[in-house]
Amino acid sequence: MFGKRSDVAAVKSQPSAPAPKKEVTPDPNGVSQTNSSGSRRSDEPGEEYYETKATIFNALFETIDVSALAGMNAEKAREEIRTIVDEIIAIRNVRLSVNEQNQLITEICDDILGYGPLEPLLARDDIADIMVNGAKHVFIETNGKMIKTNIRFRDNTQLMNICQRIVSQVGRRVDEASPICDARLLDGSRVNVIAPPLSIDGPALTIRKFKKDKLRLNDLVNFGSISPAGAKVLQIIGACQCNIVISGGTGSGKTTLLNALTGFIHPDERIITCEDAAELQLQQPHVVRLETRPPNLEGKGKITMADLVKNCLRMRPERIIVGEVRGPEAFDLLQAMNTGHDGSMGTLHANSPREALSRLESMITMGGFSLPAKTIREMIVGSVDVIVQATRLRDGSRRITRITEVIGMEGDVIVTQDLIVYEMDGEDADGNIIGEHKSTGIARPAFWDRARYFNLEKDLAEALDEAGS
Repeated sequence: MFGKRSDVAAVKSQPSAPAPKKEVTPDPNGVSQTNSSGSRRSDEPGEEYYETKATIFNALFETIDVSALAGMNAEKAREEIRTIVDEIIAIRNVRLSVNEQNQLITEICDDILGYGPLEPLLARDDIADIMVNGAKHVFIETNGKMIKTNIRFRDNTQLMNICQRIVSQVGRRVDEASPICDARLLDGSRVNVIAPPLSIDGPALTIRKFKKDKLRLNDLVNFGSISPAGAKVLQIIGACQCNIVISGGTGSGKTTLLNALTGFIHPDERIITCEDAAELQLQQPHVVRLETRPPNLEGKGKITMADLVKNCLRMRPERIIVGEVRGPEAFDLLQAMNTGHDGSMGTLHANSPREALSRLESMITMGGFSLPAKTIREMIVGSVDVIVQATRLRDGSRRITRITEVIGMEGDVIVTQDLIVYEMDGEDADGNIIGEHKSTGIARPAFWDRARYFNLEKDLAEALDEAGS
């Protein structure tokens, strides 16, 4: 089947690879093992291991027809690669321990069939972010902490090939002509690649991973991100079709919260999502997912977020959900919210509800809409009902720090009121933030009549009362 398989014996004539001076077993979790001075510990793979791997990898490519692997299932392809690598190791008399040999074969299979050194990190469900800064520096975020791993690529060429493999699966490309690319993995994890010459020290790859099991609002309560009473308020806000903007900084959990809030949308409603890279995981049966598209090689065919939002208004949506509002699409989203598409949602980057309103205004202005400031603010007031602020605290934990409603205008100023706020009381001996979600005492929010229309006013009153107790 493999045209070059008979050439295995040819590797006998090639010089043997330098044998490792010591047995080193890579950490299967990919977490760097360093001492207090930052130097490498003895159990971390050394240069000898990577040199041996590179030599065997090159010999394997001279031996097999890699394109033939595409027609095989993954398990059979891995078994074929394992058999040939075992032969190469025996012929070259490479001294490896059993653990080393198994690890090396696994890594080579990942290089050929998967995403190379990223595979063990992608398999872990406790990692939130994977950050690759060139071939030799790979970081992860887990439990809110940034950790450097001992994962590395052979060189920047291998890293670039894996980046190409990732983005090509969703019909995108990254190269010198188009060095910035947003994409996603098949499981919905968000991917950003920036390649040379923009990235000086080699390709920079960032992956925002999502848990295999979608987090629900109850999970956020268990994590302490919101109190049970606050979660009940959010549930009512989502169920009674309030227009919601989720505000927060990078890595604060905006998309996770958006996913959780969509769980309270009635299954009979038609939902249309607009995203740069499709990552939302809605469970309702009537969902249409739209995704932007970059320009082609001729610089044509680009579809922006604003294009998607405008088009989805012609698709009879009942709710419109925008993954992230970044530019002029803010105007179209507000128009949609203000013309009968109640219960629409979106996220944006801002550090407070007040800043979120200012950002909406500035995005509309920068989009070329020559409207008076007061008119834009009136449009915002007429469109947005609630702003939910998500924050990543200094200890790495994520909290919903404010549930704020937009209630009207006083002169040229938008008036808001907080329903629930997170008050920090200090930190414990381990440096973890201690705090509590508290009601501000508002017993009758501005969306009370909307809640009453859906027969939820009693539940809302109970939740606010519980939050204040």
